[in-house]
Amino acid sequence: MTLRQREPRVKDNKHLAWIREQPCVICGDNTTTEAAHIRTASLQHGKPHTGMAEKPSDKWVLPLCGRHHREQHHTGDEMKFWDFHGLDPFILAMKMRSR
Repeated sequence: MTLRQREPRVKDNKHLAWIREQPCVICGDNTTTEAAHIRTASLQHGKPHTGMAEKPSDKWVLPLCGRHHREQHHTGDEMKFWDFHGLDPFILAMKMRSR
């Protein structure tokens, strides 16, 4: 049996700075925008699983206001958070990345 090699995290400070200038994808607030990383995996979109104490690559990030960013983390099930708001975080992140 061979173990899957962990994909190294890709850092992109320029993209993170641009994300922090955008309005929250949920409420449109742009006074406290934070770069919110998507932790959930999606094989369909090429997003690998993120383990504990591991941060996803910076290409899997969306702008959220401070309130929604905390809500994203405290929901317990990240996809329930995105589904509740009617958003596909993977498609949004890929669109923002290709700007």
